[in-house]
Amino acid sequence: MPTSRSEHPDRARPQPPTGQAPADLAVVGAGPAGLAAAVTAADFGLRVTVLDAAERPGGQFYRHPAPGLGAARPQALHHGWRAFAGREAALRAHESAGRVAYLSFHHVWTVVPDAGAWTLHAVAGPGEEPAVVHARAVLLATGAHERQLPFPGWTLPGVIGAGGAQSMLKGGLVLPGRRIVVAGSGPLLLAVAGSLAAAGATVPAVIEAGAYTAYAAHTGALLRNPGKLAEGATYGGALLRHRVRLRTRHAVTEAHGSDRVEAVTVARLDRDWRPLPGTSRRIPCDAVAVGHGLVPQLELATGLGCATRRSPDGTVALDLDDEQRTSVPGIWSAGETGGIGGAELALTEGEIAAHAIAGRPAPAVLARRRARLRAFAGAMAGAHRPGPGWTDWLDDGTDVCRCEEVPAGRIREAVGELGARDARTVKLLTRAGMGWCQGRMCGPAVAALAGEEPAPDRRPLSCPVPLGQLAALPAREPTGAVADGSSGEPTSGARPTADGP
Repeated sequence: MPTSRSEHPDRARPQPPTGQAPADLAVVGAGPAGLAAAVTAADFGLRVTVLDAAERPGGQFYRHPAPGLGAARPQALHHGWRAFAGREAALRAHESAGRVAYLSFHHVWTVVPDAGAWTLHAVAGPGEEPAVVHARAVLLATGAHERQLPFPGWTLPGVIGAGGAQSMLKGGLVLPGRRIVVAGSGPLLLAVAGSLAAAGATVPAVIEAGAYTAYAAHTGALLRNPGKLAEGATYGGALLRHRVRLRTRHAVTEAHGSDRVEAVTVARLDRDWRPLPGTSRRIPCDAVAVGHGLVPQLELATGLGCATRRSPDGTVALDLDDEQRTSVPGIWSAGETGGIGGAELALTEGEIAAHAIAGRPAPAVLARRRARLRAFAGAMAGAHRPGPGWTDWLDDGTDVCRCEEVPAGRIREAVGELGARDARTVKLLTRAGMGWCQGRMCGPAVAALAGEEPAPDRRPLSCPVPLGQLAALPAREPTGAVADGSSGEPTSGARPTADGP
């Protein structure tokens, strides 16, 4: 996920190439998928422009400390560091040779068709300056953000995202506390708990709402991925070594404290994730790292009208073909945008996409690897999908939308008394999702309280943009776009999605 635009304000910011023909390929995002695609495409002789919101390549997975922190072995905080280090070195070599332009601190806010090519508009640097890049093809490797399910007390200082805790450690070499409860659902919890414990934190427990026995229904996918089983065993060994207890079918249902979190209540859950009466207990702590998996970040893609599908974990992902094409000609995507699957899958998909963009057949080994890893990702997603009963741990005073301070009671009133039947209507009646994060934090929770699955997030801007930049854009007629009749958004002739047009 992108870092803040205010990071390292004194660093010189690369400028987009000017006075040149459009790049052969623009890659949005330099995490595992974007990095692999950019390097592979440049290997084939394509001219590539990479636009990345961070200062350095790697994305959230390969986030590493700033050089000024003097980390002796940053690779110790990562899994699969060699895969990243080799590709970063190749990217820098291509950059020196003029085949790649790497633009750091560039937040792409829209992609629009332009006479058979594409124009990408970005907000660049701490000064939020406008930047424009032209390219014949675009690969979206925008990654994902954490899924948060609220609970009473989750707004207390010391309650942070599980991925956020890992980012603090990888990027800043700091811990969010000394005694940290790790909670939520998904394999990321095991990695986070192991990293925090290895860095010196006390982790009294990992609270997993799902059950790993759910993987038993996917024996074939497990057997095809012995590396994933070995990785899980490594995480399990780290928990045993640091005496971290794993509690499955449990959830943090409340955080307690005044100025900061001081303890959490943990309860056992039934199969639908409803807390079971009489099973609650308190665990003292000074921090909680909580997350319920990841949500693909699709704003740029859905703004273009790219078709989507429903993933086994209930999230919305892009519908991609065997060569990583979206439903919009000229737009490819790779990595978490096609469904959460991890760094190895993202690297593989980035290479496959680059082959297709360069007009070259991808080696069969890449297709086999993708199929194997996608099967495991599906099993993982289904095993950790939130159950419908989790909303039972919300009292009416619990803020669901933190930005606009909208409590669960107001959302329930909108649904039960004012006739709201979907998240959009709830938003109009309560302002839930209208704040700074634009529903990224509260969207899944609002949808659940409204009784629906999260819908594709369609919006014309993928990040905040200064009004001056919008006002300075030249007036132009839409190119190849068709108004959808409801929101005025272009669909570019895309086929209907599984969740609606």
